[in-house]
Amino acid sequence: MNPVSWHWDTGAAAVIVAAGVAYGWAWRRADATARRYVWWFVIGVVLTAVATMSMVGVYATVLFWVRALQVLLLLYAAPFFLAMGRPVTVLSQALGHSGLDRVVASRVARLAAHPATTSAAMLATPWLLYLTPWYSSALRYQAVAAATNVLLLLIGFAYFYARLQADPVPRRYSQLISLVISIVESISDGLLGIVLWLGPLIAVDYYTHIDRHWGPSLRVDQSIGAGVLWLLGDVLGVAFIVVLMRFFSADESSRAAAVDAELDRADHDEAQPVSGLWWENDPQLRERIRRT
Repeated sequence: MNPVSWHWDTGAAAVIVAAGVAYGWAWRRADATARRYVWWFVIGVVLTAVATMSMVGVYATVLFWVRALQVLLLLYAAPFFLAMGRPVTVLSQALGHSGLDRVVASRVARLAAHPATTSAAMLATPWLLYLTPWYSSALRYQAVAAATNVLLLLIGFAYFYARLQADPVPRRYSQLISLVISIVESISDGLLGIVLWLGPLIAVDYYTHIDRHWGPSLRVDQSIGAGVLWLLGDVLGVAFIVVLMRFFSADESSRAAAVDAELDRADHDEAQPVSGLWWENDPQLRERIRRT
């Protein structure tokens, strides 16, 4: 196993180039506030390239644990940085707020970007990938593998887009909900890790057929992969929770500032001198008199 191995992946390269060109075009037309997030997006693109064309991409079809690492990079790590790059904000400024805002506010967007929808997809995807024939098909057929990688990126991006709410979203939710969801996901990742660690071997026919004579045995390889999904997934989850806590603190500060401003306005209105007849300053009496 050569840790510096690289290979060309045409499908992955096409996705990376398309995303980079689109973001770069929009970035040049965005204001300075949105431009400062470009490095987050660049990191996400680099991680996508690492997951598909570096050593990870080379040995993902050979070793179970490398495939597990690839899944984590495509489903969790790369989408997180892509979402932190605020692509919707950048694109909105490039195209004009009105057009994209209508798309974001549409019923389809509200359903697709709902925390329940994106979290359910994120929770279900690893279980379906590893415990159904999907896993073996993605190893055997290049087209299935390419579609799987794109799907992992899309599900991961939708998840972090809805959870981080760094970009304009159809409806904003309290970050406290995201913290609760993160706890549930951590438990789910742990359960999947235990199932893969103690359960039957996955894709035995495929791994036996490639006749690998080096590296760990099939059981040890899958156990390492289970640990990668479990432990490394939890590490990424902790980092995500730290970001969520910062966002939660910022939301609370904004809410407190809005409440203080409203109280100040109320105090100012009460301090204004009363003019006119006394019944004109009573809302209920004024409305009754108008009706008569």
